[in-house]
Amino acid sequence: MKSQTKLYIISGERSGDLHASNLVLALKAQNPNLAVRGMGGSYSEKAGVELAVDYSDVALMGFLEVVLGFRKVLNYLKLVKKDILAYNPDAIILVDYGGFNMKIAAFAKENKIPVHYYIPPKVWAWNQKRALKLKAFTDHIYSILPFETSFFEKYDLKVNYVGNPLLDEINKFEAHQFFFQKNELSYQPIIALLPGSRKQEINAMLDRMIALVKEFPNAQFVIAGVGDLGQEIYQRGLEAGIRVIYDQTYDLLSHAVAAVVTSGTATLETALFRVPQVVVYRTSAISYAIAKNLIMVPFISLPNLIAEYEVVKELIQSDFSIAKVKAELQQILSNQIYKGHMLQGYDLIKARIGSQSASETTAKLILESLD
Repeated sequence: MKSQTKLYIISGERSGDLHASNLVLALKAQNPNLAVRGMGGSYSEKAGVELAVDYSDVALMGFLEVVLGFRKVLNYLKLVKKDILAYNPDAIILVDYGGFNMKIAAFAKENKIPVHYYIPPKVWAWNQKRALKLKAFTDHIYSILPFETSFFEKYDLKVNYVGNPLLDEINKFEAHQFFFQKNELSYQPIIALLPGSRKQEINAMLDRMIALVKEFPNAQFVIAGVGDLGQEIYQRGLEAGIRVIYDQTYDLLSHAVAAVVTSGTATLETALFRVPQVVVYRTSAISYAIAKNLIMVPFISLPNLIAEYEVVKELIQSDFSIAKVKAELQQILSNQIYKGHMLQGYDLIKARIGSQSASETTAKLILESLD
């Protein structure tokens, strides 16, 4: 290695930023003589990444939204590419955020900069031939989903399964002893509402989640809020008398008896906390129509994909109705056999994920390749 190793890391949304930050901390623990610059958010910055770009200026979701924001994304792509050349890193680490990061991977390959992809794009879900681009543009791939290795083998693409970084976070977590008092909650059973971590998601999901409250008078509904997004986006929940607690999702899950969860990383977190859940999702009609024609897997939630059968109910688009969510929650709350089957599925998921630390394993592999 040179006297100082320079890495450039890119994440593009909240969970990617969290995983990037933990990876950076693991890298620096194993080699303190690292300089890390890149694109990310507050987690990455706290971990010691010198931010060239804050991802919150770029984050988009949904096909329609990406099309409408394409010029903005292009501008940030140009900015990041220019910054990479000026910084001249020893390697680039890409974290999730496939649309943006695959363009960076192609650019890095052109400029002979080694590319490490941590949490690769979900090419198994749609347009599977993108695996060939991944093979062409990357040098090392670190997967966090156990079923991905066999998929990539079909394309003669070797990936390292490193475990799942959510376990790193959950293993560090300690529940707050006075959670109810701290958040001024009653001692009624808690049904957690996890509407997502991006404004567009929350705007699409929250109204129907709020409408459930009157259907369960003997429970208290609590919204998992994201502090960085501000209070305004949760105003409808507050006006309906629902408590919003910010940046305490793990505490909330550790006290909840059930959850309604927007499809995404949070579904796996909920499963790992062994909270029975119903998975919901809604997007624009155009985005949904496009996605429906492209998606090549039988499920959209991570628990079902990892277990390879329906562990949790998925209520998507028109199926995401108050009546159907109510019926599913009633099953969870009153049918012990039904709930037990779901918890057995969670145990299978945890066994398939394994217990290794994804951050430490990935950091070790990256540093070995640089040596």
